Amino acid sequence: MRILVYKWKAYNYADILETFTELGYEYITVERDLDHYDEHAGFEAELAEIVQREQCEMIFSVNYFALITTVCQKLMIPYVVWTCDNPLISMYHKNVFAPCNYFFTFDQTNYLEFQGMGVEHIWYLPLAVNTKRLDYLLDQTNDFAAYANDIAFVGSLYERNSYDRLRPALPEYLRGYFDAAVWAQQCISGGNILEEMLTVDILEQLEEHFKLEKSKDSFSDLGLIFSTTVLGFKTAADQRRRALLELSKKYAVTIYSNSDTSSLSRVRYGGSLDYWSEMPKVFAATKINLNFTIPNIKSGLPLRIWDVLGSRGFLMTNFQAEIPYYFKNKEDLVCFESVDELVELAGYYLTHEEERRQIAENGYRKVCKHHGYGQRITNMMEIVGSNI
Repeated sequence: MRILVYKWKAYNYADILETFTELGYEYITVERDLDHYDEHAGFEAELAEIVQREQCEMIFSVNYFALITTVCQKLMIPYVVWTCDNPLISMYHKNVFAPCNYFFTFDQTNYLEFQGMGVEHIWYLPLAVNTKRLDYLLDQTNDFAAYANDIAFVGSLYERNSYDRLRPALPEYLRGYFDAAVWAQQCISGGNILEEMLTVDILEQLEEHFKLEKSKDSFSDLGLIFSTTVLGFKTAADQRRRALLELSKKYAVTIYSNSDTSSLSRVRYGGSLDYWSEMPKVFAATKINLNFTIPNIKSGLPLRIWDVLGSRGFLMTNFQAEIPYYFKNKEDLVCFESVDELVELAGYYLTHEEERRQIAENGYRKVCKHHGYGQRITNMMEIVGSNI
């Protein structure tokens, strides 16, 4: 099979393309930055021309682009999507119901939602890790000391979130209500209440201060957009900053990020990292690696979890509903449900080295055995082949 792959800014494309080759699939890649992905006559024509010239039998992308559905409908070929973000606002588009689409979503709540809407071809498929690539990199590494930390977090602080810009213009009641919603969400582990907090009355008041911009064929609504792109990012910002500050009161903590970390006075800034060449070294050399899942990901496991475990790193993560499907708490990784518990557990595992090392090894062995890209993509392609 010959596949046209539309590439954008997802980290896992290289591992996916390597797996396509290993499984015997040929592929051609197209990269294009566009302002709008719902429709673009010029790019649609370009994609169609490439498919026909190169005799491609399928288009694949990480995350969904409605304009590709338009192309695949005309050419009568499948469009295969593997999601890595949730909720994926681009999926709330009329093209999502087209029979040429084959969705594989990493978040089970997303799968259940769109299955309930009547999307014909949708399956749940968690993300994966390429341990072969990571093993090779780490086996060649002789500078682990430069990446060693007691506790480290690699990721964004979301300090430029839109809620902080919008908040001063809101009336006092809405400011208080949204502040309380953000705080309440931080107190809940493994669940998301933000959209439910946006009642009809609150949304009616919000409409006077927040303009919803969407394409004519989108069926996303104010509640979805505001709860995720505004309140969700604000919650993540507050949650991460608070956790890192509390940890830094007792332990040595490092953050690797492109964010402004100046407000974290006790936290060492380690700079930004290259995903491929540096990040795995931090995960392997750090005693405790942290994961904070943005609440927009309601139940699924973000790529960071797989990357830490695949690098033989010890992982402490907020609880997510899908973790028990694949891992055992305090055997393969360690879950926390509050900042206080995080601080307590961090102190314990910093002083119990052998237990910490064994948990990291267990997690690594589990992802090696069950959660590689070969297994995921073989499953994906078998499902597509049996449903065309």
